[in-house]
Amino acid sequence: CNIELPTSQSLKKIAPDKDLNSLISTLETIYRIKTETEKPISTSTQLIIGATPDSDKTILKLTTKLYKNNLVNRVYYSAYIPINKDKDLPQINVPPFMREYRLYQADFLIRFYGFDVDELFQKNENLNLNLDPKTNWALSHPDFFPVEITKADYWELIRIPGIGPSLAKKIIKIRKKEVINEEV
Repeated sequence: CNIELPTSQSLKKIAPDKDLNSLISTLETIYRIKTETEKPISTSTQLIIGATPDSDKTILKLTTKLYKNNLVNRVYYSAYIPINKDKDLPQINVPPFMREYRLYQADFLIRFYGFDVDELFQKNENLNLNLDPKTNWALSHPDFFPVEITKADYWELIRIPGIGPSLAKKIIKIRKKEVINEEV
């Protein structure tokens, strides 16, 4: 069930035959059927990036809502590429592939690292294209650092750039068996 764009206004402009509320209602119906039948139905949607002025924050707020309500298992982001010269379609020179990539990174931070959408946006409504969202967050939150890896819990560890879920689990496992030397 491809939503395509994150707001009703954008859908009206680019895909007037689609209605955001109707699309979300379809996802809710699928969720209800999945729950009633107890069948492992996987649902996903796609959002097009760069065809409209919608911000990354707007896109990720919708994404988070879909995840929290169990309406999708996965959201796919696709950089807008104009396929023809239709006057009603936006014309761009370069598809926003880096923006697409940053949205995937932010999506993972929200789903697997416990980040909230608002945490990833301090001053701008769009992600920093020059830094991954986790590093950008870390640089914006010097008060969080340094993190004492000998005492930090899992959720604190995975906020450190370079430490993901598997390394955080290894650190915690090692701490249970031996003392981690703080000297480097």
